[in-house]
Amino acid sequence: MSTRFLSHFFEPGSIVVVGASEKPHSMGGLVLRNLREGGFSGAIWALNPKGYEQVFGEPCVSRVSRLPEVPDLAVICSPVETVPAMIERLGRFGIRAALVLSGGAHLDDPCGETESVRSRMLSAARASGIRVLGPECMGLIVPGRKLNASYASQPVKRGRVAYLGQSGMLGNAMIDWAAGRGIGFSHLLTMGDSVDVMLPDLIDYINQYAPTQAILLHLERILDAQHLMTAMRDASRHRLVLAIKSGRTAESDISNLPPTPGIANRDQVFDAAFARAGVVRVDDSDELFDALETLSRMKPLRGDRLAVVSNGLGPAMLAIDKLISAGGRLATFEEATQRRLRQEHRDRSKPGENPVDLGGLATPEHFVETLELVAADPGVDAVLVVHAPTRLAPSLDTARAVIEARKRFKRNLLTSWMGLEEALSARHECNQAGIPTYISPEKAIKAFMHMVDYQRVQSLLQETPPSLSFDTTPAIRAHCRELIDSARAEGRQSLDHSEVSRVLETYGIPPAPSRYLQTPEQADEATQGFDGPMALKVVHDGNCRPFRYRRHPHKLSAGLLQDLATSEQVAEGVIRLGDKVREKFPDLAIREYCLQAMQRGKHSMQLCAGITRDPVFGPLIVFGIGGYKVNILADRQVALPPLNMSLAADVVGRTHAARLIREHSSDPERDIERICELLVKLSQMASDLPTLSGLELNPVLLNRDGLVAVDFAMDLGEPARFAIMPYPEELREWVTLGNGWDVEVRPIRAEDAPLITRFHTQLSEQSIRFRYFHHKADLSQRDLSMLSHINYDRQMAFIAEHLLDDGTKEMLGVVRVWNDPDNIRTEFSIIIRDDLQGLGIGKLLMERMIRYSKGVGTLEMVGQIMADNHPMRALMKQLGFRQRYNMEEQVVDAVLRLNEPQSEWQRHRLETALPD
Repeated sequence: MSTRFLSHFFEPGSIVVVGASEKPHSMGGLVLRNLREGGFSGAIWALNPKGYEQVFGEPCVSRVSRLPEVPDLAVICSPVETVPAMIERLGRFGIRAALVLSGGAHLDDPCGETESVRSRMLSAARASGIRVLGPECMGLIVPGRKLNASYASQPVKRGRVAYLGQSGMLGNAMIDWAAGRGIGFSHLLTMGDSVDVMLPDLIDYINQYAPTQAILLHLERILDAQHLMTAMRDASRHRLVLAIKSGRTAESDISNLPPTPGIANRDQVFDAAFARAGVVRVDDSDELFDALETLSRMKPLRGDRLAVVSNGLGPAMLAIDKLISAGGRLATFEEATQRRLRQEHRDRSKPGENPVDLGGLATPEHFVETLELVAADPGVDAVLVVHAPTRLAPSLDTARAVIEARKRFKRNLLTSWMGLEEALSARHECNQAGIPTYISPEKAIKAFMHMVDYQRVQSLLQETPPSLSFDTTPAIRAHCRELIDSARAEGRQSLDHSEVSRVLETYGIPPAPSRYLQTPEQADEATQGFDGPMALKVVHDGNCRPFRYRRHPHKLSAGLLQDLATSEQVAEGVIRLGDKVREKFPDLAIREYCLQAMQRGKHSMQLCAGITRDPVFGPLIVFGIGGYKVNILADRQVALPPLNMSLAADVVGRTHAARLIREHSSDPERDIERICELLVKLSQMASDLPTLSGLELNPVLLNRDGLVAVDFAMDLGEPARFAIMPYPEELREWVTLGNGWDVEVRPIRAEDAPLITRFHTQLSEQSIRFRYFHHKADLSQRDLSMLSHINYDRQMAFIAEHLLDDGTKEMLGVVRVWNDPDNIRTEFSIIIRDDLQGLGIGKLLMERMIRYSKGVGTLEMVGQIMADNHPMRALMKQLGFRQRYNMEEQVVDAVLRLNEPQSEWQRHRLETALPD
């Protein structure tokens, strides 16, 4: 998967339409007419084996070999069974891109003794390197280049929104919806059931080379979660990304994937993925445009507090009901605002309070004055105007007054002009003026909540979390991997209860103190040290795997005895539980018996936390209410690892458990921090132990003494592929500098923001100018996020870190690279502290980065150096970089070949900086 040859789709100079004819229902003929009517200025040919001279005035050939030249793009509309052979011929002829509009219901069915149509299409594409978009795609439209290579029913207006979808019919409907709202597109295409070019490839291309303001995504199925997450995260850092996902319910899910253990509704996983990528998810297609209108026209929110100004209490209360049910907050006015509202008798129903009801006699002037007052309140983040037409204040007059005075309002403004006849012109005027407007208060609230969601996911994307309180070591990882390897060597797919307890202890997660027995005779020794009543559980093959719920989960273990007081009762319990398992589950082997003290008192709260594995997104962290109610309360929240404390706090904050803790805990901040630490440790465990398939801690008891895991289970699987690449612990290494300092060279991580800030203050103006090519006195929050929170599959940054005598750490230097999506080139930058230059840190970091980039297969490392940065130029010469003075940018370009290209396309890309 890559952006290879994608420019041939979006910027073709010539096109051949395969299967075009002048028959009334010819898809190829429709594409041909759309190309010409759209104003495409390049050469166009039709290809039809029937040997027409022309099709709709365009020259036609009967074979690929008879084309007068090699077109940039082929649009295939011929019967789907002929497509694989056609792709092979087009590829041999030298065509680099093919749109396949043909489709059918049996693409995956084997054809006699041959492979399916889909398999043969992919094999034909790989043989020549031609890129294939489709089958069953609608085609693509690029209005800015007058390109309409689709069967769309109407022309598309030029704009700055890219629509990338997976359904051709929905793409057609999207064109009509957008036309009705006056929205234009920079790019519009649907992939259908594409065999080669995938959605992440298209997102990467649009993000790199298209001047779009926003990207709209429609998803039905996801094949490569890691590639998709990387592409979406990169895109959402630079532009607005909105997504709509079909298949939210089991009935509409066409993926045929197995369920995710421990998660009743897989749609939660997509919610978590979109939020983690900084993408706003919407529920329906109409809402997609409402959200686009709101987010593209409004300034970023400072918070989520909304004020409502209306000319009637009824419409205002509709808005408030929707706001509260959607999880929003109603703004509270400060005393000065309340006093003025009461003094001037503006607020009729609840004087001085939110919402502000101006009454049916309010004139447009009253609306404007009140809006100015409310929008100036520091406790307000946005204002919603809800207006129903009256004789004193017609909708259009009021809208014009609001538009004229909008520069006086200090907050974001949303409007809802209720009605259909008179309100229509008011909505049109606001729309033309760039003020978001909606047909109902409920729709306006939904749009406002999209703003709140966008602010939240962008904040998470740019968050610089506090330092970790826990860090694993090679010894910890080795110990746990030995336990897992030993179990797998014995043919087991799960660990024993006692083994899981050791893993938890190793990661700093306290298990309940337990003793493990194999026989009744061990009861005497096992009960020593327990003062009060005890509980005994039998562990067998049926209950040592996580998330194995039945209708009655407490019956699953087939054995738990409580309130045992003596060793004799424990011995008798071992016999009873063993007999019960052998009677009920004769095929299940008993592994051991677990004896624990009864966990009572201390007002404990039962929680559930763990790790599960999704068939698409890989490892997931889960958290919610625990105990027997876990499969009834539907409180479980999901997050994609790796997690930090900020991301963990966001997960915990969305559960009922967090609300209970805030209401009943004597120290809620302490308790929530403990839970966040638990989730971060689970995230680290998932990263460190790739063959860990699932881990359930249920219940985890939370009380004044902390957290304790009472029951737990872990199973194993094949090595996981993460949707977001975890921190690469294996790349850490220690070196000794010439001055005797022991220095760790390691990849950067999000928690390093404070280190980066201190490091920046120790740099001279000249060093900063050499690095950023201009003076940069301070680093903004966004700067820190971009520098510390990186995608490890496309970026890498190694820092040199030194431990000081007082136990704190300092950063000595950093080297970074940014890979293009195809891993052809990587661009480097490096900066070393001024007082440490001459110790060889620069050479050390550059050699480490060169070694890393070679290892991941990057072909070339490039960078730009200021002409007067003589020490850096000398270092580049020493490392073997070719240097050339760039007259246009007045810098020195440094280039180092790392690996040799393996294809003609790679060689071509190395010769040019342009997309291909």
